[in-house]
Amino acid sequence: MLTRREFLKTGAILSSAAILAPNELLAYKYRMPVDRTLKFYNIHTGEHLKATYWAKDHFVKSELDAIKYFLRDFRTGEMKDVDINLLDTLYSMQLIKDSNKAFRVISGYRSKKTNNMLRKTNEGVAKNSYHVKAQAIDINLPGTHLKDLTKLARFLKRGGVGYYPRSGFMHIDTGPIRYWKFG
Repeated sequence: MLTRREFLKTGAILSSAAILAPNELLAYKYRMPVDRTLKFYNIHTGEHLKATYWAKDHFVKSELDAIKYFLRDFRTGEMKDVDINLLDTLYSMQLIKDSNKAFRVISGYRSKKTNNMLRKTNEGVAKNSYHVKAQAIDINLPGTHLKDLTKLARFLKRGGVGYYPRSGFMHIDTGPIRYWKFG
């Protein structure tokens, strides 16, 4: 559950967003050049990544490429450019939670081959998954209750949010706004 402090902080950030552009909002918050940095840990490969995908006033291609590689389909090695809106959603969640911990990645990009294989062996894998479009990620965040992280993603209203409590992760994507719970 969001604490009163987190709720007020979230409200202030989001109400300011209606007036200021995202870059201006962040620059105002920090009173310095805006950088957007994300940290990840892949539970399947054991890899860690810290990437500043936006620096001052532009996307950093080498960092976006590093994220693309990190979130690759680890089963096939296939990669696809990750939707920037997905990264910005993660960044917003990190900013609101005031967390410096790495997102634990359960699943990032999936090739069609991998998605079809997972559909045959796991319940809850969509035929037309946003993972195949590199517009989805399954995560958790150490130090944050999964239910609270899911509520925050729903509050942001930036796409689909799935809650998988028995599996220990949540899904976010940049598709239409919708919510579900599995398990």
